[in-house]
Formats: sequence, C-alpha cells, structure tokens
Amino acid sequence: MRRVGFWLLLALSALTFVQGTWIYGKALVAQALLRRAWSEAQSGQSRARPWPWADTWPVARLSSPAHAVDLIVLEGATGSTTAFGPGRIEGTARPGEAGNLGLAGHRDTHFAFLRDVEPGDALWLELPSGVQQRYEVSRSKILDKSEVDVLEAEGEWLTLVTCYPFDAPVPGGPLRYVVQARRL
Repeated sequence: MRRVGFWLLLALSALTFVQGTWIYGKALVAQALLRRAWSEAQSGQSRARPWPWADTWPVARLSSPAHAVDLIVLEGATGSTTAFGPGRIEGTARPGEAGNLGLAGHRDTHFAFLRDVEPGDALWLELPSGVQQRYEVSRSKILDKSEVDVLEAEGEWLTLVTCYPFDAPVPGGPLRYVVQARRL
C-alpha cells in the first residue's frame, strides 16, 4: 500500500509541476518561433506567421535594456495571441504610425517586468524596417478594466497594459496595470 501511495504521490507531483510550468514553457518556445518569423518580417515578408496555423504575426520588437527584456510584439491582443507574446491592441496606432500604440501582455510572463519599471526608464520599439523608436516611461497607474480612455491619449505614446495585481492566483480580474511611455 505504501508503494502505491508513493508512486501515486510522485505522479501527482509531476502532474502539478507540468501544469505549473506549462504557460512559462509555452511562452519561451513561442518566443523562439516568433524570432524566426521576426527575421522573415525584417526581410520584407509581410505577415510572417510563426507557425502555419497562426492567426498573428510579428509587428515590432520591444526591449527594455534595464530590465533584460527583448520581446517580439504580435498583431492583435486576443487571448490566443497574448499567450505567446505581447500584442497590439486593436484600434490603437500601428508600430511606426503617429499616435498611441497600445500593447497588452500577461502579467506573469511577458509583462511581469512592468512591476519594476520606473519613470525615466527607456523602452525601445524596433520596426521590421530596422527603425528604432525610443520611449521614456512617464507614469504607471492602476485602472479598472473599463477605463479604456488611457488608450486614446493624444501624442506619441506607448501604452503597456497588463492585469493587476501581479502574481494573483486567479487569471483576469477587474484591474489593469498601465505603463505609459512618451516617444522621444
């Protein structure tokens, strides 16, 4: 009986470990596939899909040297897209266009670094053409998810949105953590 209990406990532990690391592993593998698609986008291929059935494609590369962040940004901010990387929020400016570019990402993977971002930090956005745009973090705030007017800010902004609080045991929730950076 003890042996059966031991093996059952071991199997349950392995299952719990796999479930706990699944989203992180998926995010890492996806970023590797996205980097390949990013290379294709830089070569001029529009809508370079990271895998054949993907409904998204790389539109930019976001980096924060101070926080060791280097992410491929995808078109669209749907749940299936943000599982693999940050996504452009529909209705906001496209990378390289004038206006407020809104990006959404998960708080426990790609946008976990936002908890440590401070005013004055530099964020870089690279376009497929190789053009680099520098942004400086101006502010961060916690808003209700219904407060979407932050995405309508006038001027050259990069607005990063994720769920709040960080490390919450339940996904989603009513609050959003928003970081706004002005283009320099």
